[in-house]
Amino acid sequence: MQGYLLETHLHTAEASACGKVNGADYIDYMIAKGFNGMIVTDHFFNGNCRVPKDLPWDERVDWYMSGYEHALEAAKGKPLDVFFGVEFNFDRDEYLIYGVDRKWLLENDDILDLTRRQVYDRVHEAGAVMVNAHPYRERFYIEDIKLMPSICDGIEIYNAANPDNQNALGYQYALRLGLPVTAGSDIHFFYDGAMGGMLLPHGIKDVSEYSSMLMAREGVAVRVLDGSVTPVEEIEEMKVPAEEPTLPVIEL
Repeated sequence: MQGYLLETHLHTAEASACGKVNGADYIDYMIAKGFNGMIVTDHFFNGNCRVPKDLPWDERVDWYMSGYEHALEAAKGKPLDVFFGVEFNFDRDEYLIYGVDRKWLLENDDILDLTRRQVYDRVHEAGAVMVNAHPYRERFYIEDIKLMPSICDGIEIYNAANPDNQNALGYQYALRLGLPVTAGSDIHFFYDGAMGGMLLPHGIKDVSEYSSMLMAREGVAVRVLDGSVTPVEEIEEMKVPAEEPTLPVIEL
């Protein structure tokens, strides 16, 4: 399929405690996988973050952005664009924030004390968007599935780190809400399995342009596997859940 293939969900070893790959080391790997761009979305301070909590806020922000910055530097002169994003955790419900930057993080040093609605409002004031990441994820550390439709600008319907059924539940959730959809690999390490991404009609100059295209529904959520790029819409098991969630679902 022709277009601009963008990874929307990626973690580096510098900032995400679960990350296994340094930002700079992703560049050649992502190019080989056929991607034209990637958004670094490390876990923020309220998630599985590697940044020490006892540092001053500005030093924490510097450390947090280092994986992205190392990737950006390593990509110079190569056919891969690198952009910045955030994965923000509340109570095991996580959101991908697209469109904020270092200045915004520094100015919002009270962000960890805000409610979901307050964070959403701050994000919107900045012209950015929030996408509900893997909304139906089930893991040993998750006690329930928390959904808050009123703070979602979009839904991640395909997350390569999730089983098909959990992705299909997310697809149905997005369908019910009538919201734009995204796909991403949620990549933490190199592997040879399926990946996810957004296939855009053309390249982008910054992540804000991606946000605008997302809200205009100009991209296609895709699975990337063995060199083939397939729209999630064409994969039945990604759309129709085989079973209901095993965890309680709480809609806030």
